[in-house]
Amino acid sequence: MKQVIRIVHERCCGMDVHKKIIVACVITPDNKEIRTFGTMTDDLHELVSWLQSHGCSHVAMESTGVYWKPIYNLLEHTGIEILVVNAQHIKAVPGRKTDVKDAEWIAELLRHGLLQGSYIPSREQRELRELVRYRRSLIEERSREVNRLQKVLEGANIKLASVVTDITGVSARSMIEAMIKGTDDTKQLAQMAKGALRNKLADLEKALKGSLGYHQKMMLSMQLKHIETLDESIKELDKEIADRMRPFEEALELLDTIPGVNRRNAEEIIAEIGVDMSRFPSAEHLSSWSGMAPGHNESADKRKSGKTRKGNQHLRTTLVQSARSAARQKDTYLASQYRRICSRRGSNRAAVAVGHSILIIAYHILKKKQPYIELGANYFEQRSKDAAIKRALQLLQNAGIEINLENIVA
Repeated sequence: MKQVIRIVHERCCGMDVHKKIIVACVITPDNKEIRTFGTMTDDLHELVSWLQSHGCSHVAMESTGVYWKPIYNLLEHTGIEILVVNAQHIKAVPGRKTDVKDAEWIAELLRHGLLQGSYIPSREQRELRELVRYRRSLIEERSREVNRLQKVLEGANIKLASVVTDITGVSARSMIEAMIKGTDDTKQLAQMAKGALRNKLADLEKALKGSLGYHQKMMLSMQLKHIETLDESIKELDKEIADRMRPFEEALELLDTIPGVNRRNAEEIIAEIGVDMSRFPSAEHLSSWSGMAPGHNESADKRKSGKTRKGNQHLRTTLVQSARSAARQKDTYLASQYRRICSRRGSNRAAVAVGHSILIIAYHILKKKQPYIELGANYFEQRSKDAAIKRALQLLQNAGIEINLENIVA
């Protein structure tokens, strides 16, 4: 009996997208046509016209790199449905790897309805996401530049960071700028301290005693200018992001109720996942998409490494950062969860696990539009009281202490 292959999309196109070329394969009921286009704007307009002339209803391409974005932007408003697909889901048969074969393979899979598109947010959210990601890049670059500044000071045996909390603060910056200009009197430099730092004048005089060479002064001057430029850029981005976040003010306030999640973290979460949770069937789907869900790796009835898969690294970074912040708080469910896992699996895995919990909480908060409800630090003990008693007794027995439970009433 001959097997009938069901055709879902009669007119479709598969694309193999690269930096300089795009190989496109259009399949229609009449024939199959393959063409190669450049990636300049005029070339992309020609590609769109070619697709429209064939009456293509669906287009599929891999989600590797950023080269798919210009094509997506042009096709977005043409009425053609676009599928940006995870490259791991459409690997062709080994040994038949060419650009043309890749385009044909993608087109065939699309034609028979075997592809599932990745989540691509709206243009407004994509723009917001780019701004938020760029701000994080600048913040990370500022941290690296501050570390370079500290390295130069340590090389000159100036221990300013041992006394002040922030070497880029008002007092510390004034001292560094004075040293760059040639001031080497430690008493005069220490007198530039402001506020509570004036209680440490003696320590400052000792810490500021060092030897700055000409090249070190030049490096410090350039580093301070770079930090100042980064600060101005970050402030400008903060303002633009705040303006774009006004429609999501309620969601920001709700996310801010989660321990460890501050305003900036909430902005980053919304920029990555949006506020409409209906696009994710469940919290588990969201955590899997983001790469925060534990992996499944079982063979011969044995569980192997359950490390998380690759997902949205920007969201993952924000969640792990929030988890470490939540771990420093007292009397909270998330801090208790972190300590329990950290004692068995280490701090890194504990941070990922708590980050996963924060994402699940954020999903339900955004979906139900309700603030976070604190379960308390003793939630795990109350949930498994008998197990906690058994563990406590075992610890006492291991310490050589015998307990008679006959006269103890629970």
